Amino acid sequence: MVSIRTKWMYGSGGAVYAAKEAAYTMFVLLFYTQVLGLSGTLTGLVISISLLFDAVSDPLVGAWSDRLRSALGRRRPFMIGGLVPAGLGFLGLFAPPEALGQSQFALAGWLLFWSLWVRIAVTFFAIPHLAQSTDITQDYHERSKVIGVRMAVMFFVSVMLPALALTTIFAEKDGIDGRFVGDRYFYYGLMSCLLVWVTGTVSCALKAPTPAVPALSHSMVNAFVKTFTNRNFRFLLGYDIFATVSYGVIVSLNMLAWIYFWEFSAFEISLILAGPSLVAIGAVMATLNFWVHRYEKPKILRFALGMMMVNGVWLYPPRLLGWWPENGEPIILWINLLFMFVFMYFFLLRAIMSQSIAADIADEHDYRTGHRQEGSFFAALNFSTKMASVLGPAYGGAVLDIIGLSRDMPPGSVPESVLNGLAGWYMAGAGAPLVMAFLLTFGMLLTRAEITRMQVAVAQRITNDNQSGL
Repeated sequence: MVSIRTKWMYGSGGAVYAAKEAAYTMFVLLFYTQVLGLSGTLTGLVISISLLFDAVSDPLVGAWSDRLRSALGRRRPFMIGGLVPAGLGFLGLFAPPEALGQSQFALAGWLLFWSLWVRIAVTFFAIPHLAQSTDITQDYHERSKVIGVRMAVMFFVSVMLPALALTTIFAEKDGIDGRFVGDRYFYYGLMSCLLVWVTGTVSCALKAPTPAVPALSHSMVNAFVKTFTNRNFRFLLGYDIFATVSYGVIVSLNMLAWIYFWEFSAFEISLILAGPSLVAIGAVMATLNFWVHRYEKPKILRFALGMMMVNGVWLYPPRLLGWWPENGEPIILWINLLFMFVFMYFFLLRAIMSQSIAADIADEHDYRTGHRQEGSFFAALNFSTKMASVLGPAYGGAVLDIIGLSRDMPPGSVPESVLNGLAGWYMAGAGAPLVMAFLLTFGMLLTRAEITRMQVAVAQRITNDNQSGL
């Protein structure tokens, strides 16, 4: 059994990745388009370009951490090295010089530079940190719980950080909506920076056991490529790409929908972010034993995705048909709270199962090839997750230009056609990827019995190798 202290020290590192996710899914698109005036399409393009660098850095860092042998273990040197730059990156991202506002391309260049900085620094921390979960425990059920704590921290920070900012930094003052005051975003960057440094330091202090693994005989590139020879992993990766793209669309357009479509205040949005999410996180952690001990992990994935699809059809269509009351009525806030709770519960459950299955696939790969490459598997999976924070804002930025929502339209004065367009594109961008993700889960065939059999065989092989060495 993994101690509670170990689980939470490890899990605290999830806040580093969550701070980056919160920045890009909640505020970067709003800040650069509606506050600074950068074109939505250009903003989305810049953020998408930064993903190309992740396509290189993620697998290299993952494979590198698989191979590293040091006094600090395989993972911690990378985590320690990425921590300070990651925090500094948030300061630069949210503090562009005022003079850059005179040029679209200069402002886009600033966004690109700091997006690359933040993403590469967070990669050096997050990829080895994620792979470290397999060093902590090899137990089939315990790994879900360890990863569950990390995911709980991630989701807690990803909603509480913006919620806290909305009620403090971006709160209305003297009749001025703080969400549209550019100077306040520096303080959000500072808040993110300090959070990353504190939580990341706690996680780096954990001395996770380093399993005795043979040195990899092939190059880092070949090591990464070999992960794609695994059929279960190909289906897992494909499913996760579609699921996280849907998530990225939802969280990127949620902020705009809450402000313009539902006309919620900053305080109301903070309630929607924090209240349902905190309850959902607690509910998932309380029910995780029930799920993992009774059902196979792919089956849990399918059920979670099915519930997310059902949840996605009852909020916006009735409003477009005129069935919901007008904005400002208490029931409008309550139905959004309910929607957010259901969404967060099943998305968090889905995410925990995804990463736990990735750890199982690493065992399968070890059984079939004799190589442990957790870093490579998690790097590929993490890259798909990053697509949420890139493609979501990219899609959202294009939608803003398509429907014609500009910074000159304050909440309450946006034409109905623009609002209907926002809702329509929201549902299309979120719904279609979920359907694809659901279908791809049927390609994952690993069972609990197979993983247990493979782990026993690997353990016996290691014992035989050690005896032969003697």
